[in-house]
Amino acid sequence: MSPAPGDYVYFKSQVPLHKIFIENKQWRYYDFGPKTVPPLICIPGIAGTTDVYYKQIMSLSMKGYRVISVDVPRVWNHHEWAHAFEKFLDTLSIYHVHLYGTSLGGFLALVFAQHRPRRVKSLVLSNAFLETHKFAASMPWSSVVNWTPSFLLKRYILSGIRDGPHEPFIADSVDFVVAQVETLTREDLSSRLKLNVNVASIGPLLLSDSFITIMDTNDYCAVPQQLKDQVSERFPGARQAILKTGGDFPFLSRSDEVNLYLQLHLSRVGVGAQPDKVQDSLEDGGGDDASNYDNPPGQRDSGATDDRHQPEPMGPSDASNGDLQPEYTGPSDHSLNANFLRSKEIGSMKAFNDTIIHSRASFIYRHIVAVQHCKSIKI
Repeated sequence: MSPAPGDYVYFKSQVPLHKIFIENKQWRYYDFGPKTVPPLICIPGIAGTTDVYYKQIMSLSMKGYRVISVDVPRVWNHHEWAHAFEKFLDTLSIYHVHLYGTSLGGFLALVFAQHRPRRVKSLVLSNAFLETHKFAASMPWSSVVNWTPSFLLKRYILSGIRDGPHEPFIADSVDFVVAQVETLTREDLSSRLKLNVNVASIGPLLLSDSFITIMDTNDYCAVPQQLKDQVSERFPGARQAILKTGGDFPFLSRSDEVNLYLQLHLSRVGVGAQPDKVQDSLEDGGGDDASNYDNPPGQRDSGATDDRHQPEPMGPSDASNGDLQPEYTGPSDHSLNANFLRSKEIGSMKAFNDTIIHSRASFIYRHIVAVQHCKSIKI
């Protein structure tokens, strides 16, 4: 397996990962930036995790924005998603939000905007879609997804990623996301696939088109162009931010452009950056107050456990049943080193990342073979 990018290693060593149990559902998230700024909440697609937006957290938080990146918890229908996400926001004492969703995450952002219109102030939709009928038709075995083995679910998801030659930055993004897919459990994968194929469509939104930005890639992605065009047709007054290339994961492969568009969007919808408050957020850990509590010893939530395989620093893993007891996993020192704010340090970090030898050939080859094998299997 290819080594983790240097900037991601640095990010993991500095920014705390939070876990919180709400109604027996575990939320994993990063929350960094001034707490007085309305947050931008990033919602990933099927193959994404909370980690895939680390470049947005690093860049925008340094400019004085608050960025929250979440994992989609184990929910099985769109109404359950809207309810669970609202409870998550309530727990963090957040009312108004700006949502950035990619692929399935864009659809879920639209679902929440439709069901809780007063809470969503703006949307950034990247390679999103308005209805799931096409995905449901292409997955006739969706009724047995809950009983499908994990390795088949992973192969099915990876089969949606183009396996041809890529530009170096796009290849890096594919490597990173494939590694993230390996950390997902069978329950994680099956619930996300259910959300992607449960037949539903987005109705009218109360949100004005002027508060929506559509950020699509112009080369290729797993979402059919026809579905992406429907989003542009539905919101003709939305701002268009077209990326010439970027593949399925432009937030990784074209992070500089994506971060710029996100910053322009936030500025346009009235979110003022507070760079003078960045140092304060460094001193208090950068997250919300609730996410810095520890679970009471001896109490456990039997309905929610962390099944991820990704190595993480050891921390409390229990939660009391029915209580909103967050779990903190990350560095013992909550303060982010001040060097994180220095452009010189970031420049050297990028230089270090560029010098890493990306020995991904055998890794991608194994997944290509697995995908080809999956296509020959009848479920």
